[in-house]
Amino acid sequence: MWTAFAALLVACIPFVASQIDRTGWTVTVDSFQTGTGNEATKLLDGNTGTFWHTQWMPNTAALPHTVTLDMKKLYNVNGLTYLPRQDGNSNGNIGQHSIQISTDGTTWTETAKGTYLDDNSLKKTPFTTVPARYIRLIAQTEAGNRGAWTSAAEINVLAAATYTKPPTNLGIWGTTIDFPIVPAAAAVLTNGKVLLWSSWKPLDFGGGGGSGKTETAIYDPATGTVSRRTVTETQHDMFCPGLSLDASGRPFVTGGNDAAKLSIYDGISWIAGPNMKIQRGYQSSATLSDGRIFTIGGSWSGGEGNKNGEVWSPGTNTWSLLPGCPVAPMLTADTRGVYRSDNHAWLFGWKSGSVFQAGPSKAMNWYTTTSTGGQKTAGLRGTDPDAMNGNAIMYDAVNGKILTVGGAPNYQDNPATGNARIITIGAPGAVPSVAQIGNMAYARAFHNSVVMPDGKVLVVGGESYPVPFSDNTATNIPELFNPATSSFTSVNPISVPRTYHSWALLLPDATIISGGGGLCGACATNHPNAQIYSPAYLFKADGSKAARPVIYSVSATSVAVGSKITVTMNRAVTTFSLVRFGSGTHSVNTDQRRILLTPTASGLTYTVTVPSDPGVALVGSWMLFAMDAAGVPSVAKTIIIRAS
Repeated sequence: MWTAFAALLVACIPFVASQIDRTGWTVTVDSFQTGTGNEATKLLDGNTGTFWHTQWMPNTAALPHTVTLDMKKLYNVNGLTYLPRQDGNSNGNIGQHSIQISTDGTTWTETAKGTYLDDNSLKKTPFTTVPARYIRLIAQTEAGNRGAWTSAAEINVLAAATYTKPPTNLGIWGTTIDFPIVPAAAAVLTNGKVLLWSSWKPLDFGGGGGSGKTETAIYDPATGTVSRRTVTETQHDMFCPGLSLDASGRPFVTGGNDAAKLSIYDGISWIAGPNMKIQRGYQSSATLSDGRIFTIGGSWSGGEGNKNGEVWSPGTNTWSLLPGCPVAPMLTADTRGVYRSDNHAWLFGWKSGSVFQAGPSKAMNWYTTTSTGGQKTAGLRGTDPDAMNGNAIMYDAVNGKILTVGGAPNYQDNPATGNARIITIGAPGAVPSVAQIGNMAYARAFHNSVVMPDGKVLVVGGESYPVPFSDNTATNIPELFNPATSSFTSVNPISVPRTYHSWALLLPDATIISGGGGLCGACATNHPNAQIYSPAYLFKADGSKAARPVIYSVSATSVAVGSKITVTMNRAVTTFSLVRFGSGTHSVNTDQRRILLTPTASGLTYTVTVPSDPGVALVGSWMLFAMDAAGVPSVAKTIIIRAS
């Protein structure tokens, strides 16, 4: 057993990179200050006490500023490190930036972009391995907006020993996005931007629990820009929260380091809601069929045990205890007790205001939320053991299909499994069917799973032996679940370990963003970045990009359940799907689910019908995709589904 386990650990070694010897390299910059010892060669002198600086006198050179390294031969490059000046002065720290690579110094390809944190710590940008002789860092802003300067003490390049061109039929991991925080939580907003947050510090959660502030960032996929903001107005440290998207698509964040708090983001401002009745951290929450939000568990903060259910009502903006929804039936048998055993419930809002709890405990349960609530056992998840930090994904909401993958019997310090099950739920309270399917190729916990427009599910990241703040057994090979065959296929590897405090979400352009991990201060496992995955459905067989169908118009962007939507296309398509916007933290995403829509066609005008049950077509924000006969999806249109 242990021999096989050791072999698995070797197979799962993540991102490998070594620093290239810079002997003989040359560097070219757009600007440097003469007469002060700040010339470009300081970037390569190996002395952290010297630094390059752009011209500031007699005139300040304008942004953007560029540093171009000629490494004199091809390397299999997969990362860049940038050390800001170390003299105690922050002038010139790089903020927004782009990293480009080239084999000939003429044709350039962007491999990373984003915003660095405004401090003097070493910045590391990993990216997918690619052959290059030249690498260019473009500073687009000064991190503190102090002036149009750029400075740097040292720049190094990382490389892998070998390179194999990734086949597009396994999807492609593209551009890395650098963030000025380690994002432990994320949510896709109705405008397509991604909201991210860490804790009271950008790179660390410890030492300030209950600080009343949160470091946040917003990534805009349309422009590639990343902006940072410190949120204090809700007096809420939103680290380790419960997270849902409400009936308007707003991130609804509960508890965590400030264990009683509720904060809601409306796309412009953070709004303080009423405190929960029970303080919580590591709880889960789920949006209900009528727009209320249910939460349960959460002994990580606010005291241990008895974290029974409660529900928030938008009409009155109040919380109500549900004594009939006890947490005890859903506890795992974790060796660390209730502090861990009531964490991260796999919750699904369902018909008639009910909630189905699929895990991580091996015992499943139904909860009702009317009056004082109710609970009913739903049996065991087959022979699957407790599966803490595993995933559950509703990939076919119309038929009540839920995929469960991975997890471990205890929160940490024990082997994960590669187990997979398909749960089919029906009427609230009825015992669901559970089908055991073939395991994943890799055991995982702390991973994330994302349902795609075609119903397939990408499983990314995780550890085979889960330990918080460790990448030692990180699984770098994602897997793709195909519901047509109930089987998994390995796809191209990730460039960065995605373990504890990571997340992954579907974007409206049908790509997947996977990011975060760490948030442990000066530790080696901080990952203040994300990467974009383009699934195989975006490519032709020859590897070129597929032409995508285009939704010209929709008849309405806000509809009630049971309504028809008329869609005008640029060319013929065969199917449509609705995928609910997602949010993620601690391997939990209770928001995502998918609905397959069968259209009727009149030329290039198609009509689809939203399911009539708001427990299936859950209220909130959805992405409407059209797919052609080859399975190529359109960019989505945002649809808000209402209960009436």
